[in-house]
Parts: sequence; structure tokens; C-alpha cells
Amino acid sequence: MKKNTTNKKQVVKKNARAVIAPKTANAKQSFSPWSLSIYVYWFIILFFIAATFYILGRSHGTCTDVNAPANNVEITEEALLQASDYYENAKVKLVAGNISEAISDLTTAIDAGNATVEMYILRGEAYMQSANYREALSDFNSAIEMDQVNAIAYYDRALLNMRLEDYATALSDINNALAAQTAKPSAVLQVRDLYAKRGQLNLWLKNWEGAVADYTNSLARPDGVVSPSVYAERAEAYTQLGNYADAINDYASAIRVISEQIQGATSAAERESLSGNAMSYFEKSAALNLALGNTDAARSDLDSAYTIAVALVDNTSMSRIQNLIAELQ
Repeated sequence: MKKNTTNKKQVVKKNARAVIAPKTANAKQSFSPWSLSIYVYWFIILFFIAATFYILGRSHGTCTDVNAPANNVEITEEALLQASDYYENAKVKLVAGNISEAISDLTTAIDAGNATVEMYILRGEAYMQSANYREALSDFNSAIEMDQVNAIAYYDRALLNMRLEDYATALSDINNALAAQTAKPSAVLQVRDLYAKRGQLNLWLKNWEGAVADYTNSLARPDGVVSPSVYAERAEAYTQLGNYADAINDYASAIRVISEQIQGATSAAERESLSGNAMSYFEKSAALNLALGNTDAARSDLDSAYTIAVALVDNTSMSRIQNLIAELQ
């Protein structure tokens, strides 16, 4: 009886194991639907976060992809606007005399990309004012490489080469400036001034005939304002050619222009500078008149020069002119 009870218990245990075992096996082979949904949700969340940052980056023009195209329209427009602002600020600073700040702004504008001819020209002019001639020359060269018919770039480079005493190269630049001005006129330059500058170069190169021709062409132009120095420098060329009468007439014309300019002078310094030039021209005219035997005209010129010296309280000139007048007695 006891044996049967034991057998029954064993059967029950076997049956229990048989029932439990399949359930345990099924639990190992299956997975929870809830755990699957968690992964899906996280994937969706991360996707939207990444998409949001990408959209924000695109809208602000701050895409960090190093392989992104360099010609992004929004970035280029912003850079161009920024460069233009720096350029305009530099012009104001240059007029105000803040040369170093102007150079800094122009460098920023140029380095931003899409540099213009005008940026290089203006920075070259600023460098030239600060006596940094090497950098000025580099900028004028860059401007001419970008636009080979830009009269301003050639003219500025001519002025620079004149400071460097490379007169032959300067003359070539002035010739190119005249040709460029004919092909593509610039409102900033006057043909009158270009001829006057070439006349000055020819004068320095002792090409007296060329100087007279250029100064004459300058004075014949209807545009721009006549400078008394053009008459005075042509008088120098005439003097070297032995044409004293025309030289005297040119000194008289230079003095006439100065008398007109003094009327509109806005400062005492400007009036004194013009008066000093007139005094010098009277003395030179006196010397030429004396060489021609026109003693009375020479004395008249010296009297005028002495009057100016007294007005300027220029004791040195007063003493010199007095001695010259005494020699004519």
C-alpha cells in the first residue's frame, strides 16, 4: 500500500515536470513586445533630434560638413555683405586719417573672399600713405591683374613709382592710364591731370619738348581745374629750352591762378602756401627778365616778391630780395 502511494507521488512529480518544462522552454525562445517598442521609440526620438539640428544648422548657414559645397548661396551673400561693409568703413577711416584701421578693415574685406579691384586699389593707396611701398605695389599689381583697363590702378602705381624714383616705369604706367581712361573712362580721374602728371615725369627725365607738349595738352582740356603748378612747370621746361619769353608768360599765368585761388582759400595755412609759391614765381620771372635785359620788369617782379615776403613776415626772403633789388640800382 505504501509502495503504491510512492509510485503515485512519483507519477505526479513526473507529470508536473512534463507540464512545467514546455512553458520554461517557450519563455526562453520568445521576447517581450514592450522591450521591442522601447527600441523603436528611442530610434524615432534620436532621428528627430538629428533632423532638428540639421534643419537649424541649414537655416543659420552653419553647416559643419567639411565636404559641403563652398559656394553656399546664403553664406556667400552674407560674406559679400560683410566685405562691402568693411570696405565702406575703410573709406571713411581713410578720409579721417585712420590709416592703420582702414588697412585692417580692407584686409578683412579682401580675406573674406570675392575681393574687388576697388578694395585692392584703396588698400594700396592706404599702404602708400603709410610708406609701406612694397605692399602698396603688390595691391596695385593685383588690381591691374584683375582689370587691365583700370586707369586708377595704373595712375596710382605711377605715383608710387615716382616716389620710388623709378621714373621710366612711372611714365609707362601713365601711358597705360591714359589708354585705359580712353577705353573705359573713370569719373574719378581727369585727362587734364594725367597729361599734367606725364608732363612732370618728362620734366624730371629732362625731356623738355615732351614736357611742354604734355603741359600744353593738360591746359587745353576743358575738364577739371587748372593748377598753377602746370604753368610753372611748363615755364621751367621753356627755360631749359631757352624760350624765356614764354616762360615769363607762364609764370604770370601761374600767379594769376594763385590770386584767384587765394580768394577761395579756407585756411591761413593754405593762403600762406599759395603766397609763398607766388613769391617764388615772381623771383624766377625777375631772373628771366633780367636775362632778357628787361631791367624794369625784373625790378617790378622783385618788388612784388618783396611785398609778399613782408606779408608773410619771411625775414630770410625779405633780406634776399632786398639785396637783389639793390643790385639793380
